[in-house]
Amino acid sequence: VQKIYGMLMKLFQKARLEKPGQVDPRAAEFTLSLLAAMYDRSGTGYIRTRSAAAALIALSGDTLLAKYRAFFQIYAVPDGKVALITRSALRSLLTDLNQIPAIVGESCTLSCVEIATHSCFHGVLNSAIVEEKFLSWLRSEPAVLLWLPTCYRLLATEMVSHQARCR
Repeated sequence: VQKIYGMLMKLFQKARLEKPGQVDPRAAEFTLSLLAAMYDRSGTGYIRTRSAAAALIALSGDTLLAKYRAFFQIYAVPDGKVALITRSALRSLLTDLNQIPAIVGESCTLSCVEIATHSCFHGVLNSAIVEEKFLSWLRSEPAVLLWLPTCYRLLATEMVSHQARCR
C-alpha cells in the first residue's frame, strides 16, 4: 500500500504541474482509499500492483483501445517472441476489473467471469491467445465489461459542444 501511495503521489504531482488548479491535493489519498476498498477489504495493507494498475488504467481518460492494449501488456505472459494471455490471466484481469463496479454495488458473479472467459476462448485450441484475438474479443463488448465502454462514451460526450439552440 505504501509503495502504491508513493507512486500515486508522483503521478498526481505531475498531473498538478500539467493542469494547475485541476487536481485535488488529496487525490492520491482518495485514490488509495478507493483501491484499498476494492482490493484490500480485509485491511492487510497489501494490494497487488497489477490489480491497482488495471483499475487506474480502466479509470483513466485514455482511449478504449489504449486501455485494452495496456491490460494485455500487464496480464500477458511472454512466450518466445510473442506475448500471450492465458485463461487464468484473463480470469484474473476480469476479476480485478469487476471490483470497480462492485464498489458501487454492481458486481458480477464468478460465473460471469467464467462465461466471459469461455466466450473469449471459444474456438481456440491453444491454452493462450495473442493480442489481436484479445482485442477483437474486447471490441465485441462482452457483457462482463460492458460498463467500461459505457463509461468511456459518457466521458467522451462531456467534451461535445454544439451550436444548436433548444426552444
